[in-house]
Amino acid sequence: MGKYNSIAVIYGSDSSEWEVSCRSGEFVASAISDREYDVYEIFARFGVWKLVAFRKKNAMRVTFPEEARPDIDKSDFSVGVLGERVKFDFAYIVQHGAPGETGQIQGYLEMLHVPFSSCSSYASMIAFDKFACKSYVRNMVKCAPDALIRRGEDVDDFCRIATEKLSFPVFVKPTQGGSSFGVTRVTDPAELAEAIQYAFSENSMVIVEQGVVGREVTCAAYWDGKEVKALPPIEIVSDNEYFDYDAKYNGHSAEICPAPISPAETEQLQRTTCALYSFIGCKGVVRMDYILAPDGLYFLEVNTIPGMTSASLVPKMVREAGMSITDFLSIIIENS
Repeated sequence: MGKYNSIAVIYGSDSSEWEVSCRSGEFVASAISDREYDVYEIFARFGVWKLVAFRKKNAMRVTFPEEARPDIDKSDFSVGVLGERVKFDFAYIVQHGAPGETGQIQGYLEMLHVPFSSCSSYASMIAFDKFACKSYVRNMVKCAPDALIRRGEDVDDFCRIATEKLSFPVFVKPTQGGSSFGVTRVTDPAELAEAIQYAFSENSMVIVEQGVVGREVTCAAYWDGKEVKALPPIEIVSDNEYFDYDAKYNGHSAEICPAPISPAETEQLQRTTCALYSFIGCKGVVRMDYILAPDGLYFLEVNTIPGMTSASLVPKMVREAGMSITDFLSIIIENS
């Protein structure tokens, strides 16, 4: 018997990643044990929270037509459904981008004292901002040289300084965001200003990061109730110039699990991931991305709400580790 009865799976988001978030959320909801928990699916976008579907223990999933979806009462995180008032015991957050990765929804749940699956509001806020996170962990792991520009600053002047400071190619990224929205690989300094303006469409701050030549690898870690454990790492080989949205979601990449790297490199990758997980104060399952270069391991970013579709990286790691997704989700729920 688990600690919780009613699990709210929250998906959708206020960001460009909202459709990916729905796919992840639907997969998580379908994989949570139907013997242990009642599962309620909440679609949350721009402050409107609706109950999409629910599944009682050992019963069929019940869905609501869009025009008849019950409203979530955000004053106490509950819902009235078919004559019953359900107060959720636990929230499994699957919102990619804001507010699920920014710490906002975590802060709401913390105020209500509702346990949830992801990092705290504080850790989420640090991890979600690429520049802040790199600054936070820079003494623990190598990071590529970079430069930061805020909307309203002189773009031409910034480009001149960045071009002197960094070697091309560079990656231009919104400091907050995922799924490669707003990201451009720039090889010609003359194209830097345009790439910055494109990134500003996703966020008011943009990081220009020097490209590192090496192999793209990723590793996830989680807390099992006793210790932080790392899952088998994956190497990502993109058909495109880099692991962009098309490569991630349209099948234009090979995701090799376990990564074909040496035992020493695997040990370093897993040890680093566990150390960063603890240092940042992570909770639930968190994925970290790196470049394995000839001169060492370079940290790229933390994904506190990693993709969780059947084809996503973390489920592949879980299966390679010999666990079922259902059992793994129970571990996350019971130990978050």
